[in-house]
Amino acid sequence: MLQLDAVQTLAFAGLALFLGYGLCRWIPVLGRYNLPPPVIGGLVVALVAWAAYARETTLFTLDTSLQAPLMIAFFTSIGLNASLSLLKISGRQVLVFLLLASGFAVVQNLVGILVASGFGLPPLFGVLAGSTTLAGGPATGLAFAPLFEEAGVVGAESIAVASAMAGIVLGGLLGGPVITVLIRRFQLVSSRPHDHHAPDEAVIASANTDHQREFAALKGIVVILIAMWLGAWVSRWISTTGITLPAYVGAMLVGALVRNIDDATGWIKLPTATTDLIGNVCLALFLSVALMNLRLWELAGLALPLLVNLGVQAALVALFCVVVFRVMGRDYDAAVMGGGFIGFMLGTTANAMAVMRTLVERYGMAPRAFLVAPLVGAFFIDFSNALVITTFINLWK
Repeated sequence: MLQLDAVQTLAFAGLALFLGYGLCRWIPVLGRYNLPPPVIGGLVVALVAWAAYARETTLFTLDTSLQAPLMIAFFTSIGLNASLSLLKISGRQVLVFLLLASGFAVVQNLVGILVASGFGLPPLFGVLAGSTTLAGGPATGLAFAPLFEEAGVVGAESIAVASAMAGIVLGGLLGGPVITVLIRRFQLVSSRPHDHHAPDEAVIASANTDHQREFAALKGIVVILIAMWLGAWVSRWISTTGITLPAYVGAMLVGALVRNIDDATGWIKLPTATTDLIGNVCLALFLSVALMNLRLWELAGLALPLLVNLGVQAALVALFCVVVFRVMGRDYDAAVMGGGFIGFMLGTTANAMAVMRTLVERYGMAPRAFLVAPLVGAFFIDFSNALVITTFINLWK
C-alpha cells in the first residue's frame, strides 16, 4: 500500500489531472459534453480504488491537507472577479437573470427535499442533490460536502460528484433541443443571422515582458493569500453567530471587497486574468485530489433516488426556460439565454457556453445572451447559491 504525504498526493493528483485531459482528447464524447478533465482523471483513480476495495485491498492512502487551501484559493479568485462594475453592462438584464437563477436554485432544493423524503432519506440529501451540485457543479458540491457530512448525509462527497457529473451530461444533452423547439415555436431570428461565430468570451491583454508577467503573477498570488488570511477571520467571526458556513465564504467575500475597492481606487491594479488563471489551476488540482479520495462504494443504494431527482429537475428546468424566455425579452437572445440557463443550472458555465455556441452556429449571433449568461453563471450565481445552500443547511441541520 502506498502512503502518500501532502506533496506526493498533490503530485499524484497532477498525474490524474493530465490523465483526464488525455481521456477527454482520446474519447470525443467526454469533451463534447464538457466533462471536466480533473473530474475524469480523479474519477478513474477512484474507480480503480473501488475495484481494489471490492477485493479487500487498499491501494493507497492520501494526505489531503492541501485540498482545503486549494479549494479556498479557487473561490477567492471567484470573489476577486466579482466586480459590481460588471453590472453596469446591461445591468438590469444581468440582475433579472441572476434573480431568476437564484429563485430556481431555491426550487431545486425544495424539489430535492421532496424526492429525498419520498425515499425516506434526510432532507439535506435533497439539498446536496439540488442546487449544491446542479447549479453549483462539482466544485461547490465538494466544498459543501463536509457540512453535509456533519449534518448526517453519509457519503456526501460521492453523492456530490455523482449528482454533478450526471447534471453536466444531462445539461449538455438537454439545452440545445429544448431551445431549438422554442426558437421554432416562436419563429425567432437573430438580428445578425449571417454571422455564425460566437463572440470571444474575453480579450485578455498579456504582459509585454517577462518581468511584468512575473510581477503580475506575484501580485495575484499575494492578493489571494491575503484574502484567504483575512477571510479565515471573517468565517470564524460569522461562525460565532451559530451560522454554518463553508470554509471558503469568508475569503470569497474578502476577495469581492478587495476587487471592488480596487475598481474604485485603482490602488492595487489587480491582474484579473492572472488571478483567474491561478484560481483555475487551484480548482483543477483541488478537484483531482478530492475525486481520487472518493469512497464510491458509499453510493450503493442511492442510484435510484439520484436518478429520479435528476429526471424531475431536468423537466422543471426545461419548463422554466419558458419563464426565462418571457422575462428576458421574448426574442432570439432571450431564447439563447434560456439555453445557457439550462447549461449552468444543471452543470457548469462551460456547459452553458457550449449549448449557446451550438445554437448561434446554427441560428446566428446572440450578443446579449453571451454578455448576460456568462456573467451570472461564472460569477454572481456562486454568491447567491452559497447563500441559498447555507440557509437550507442551517434550517435542516
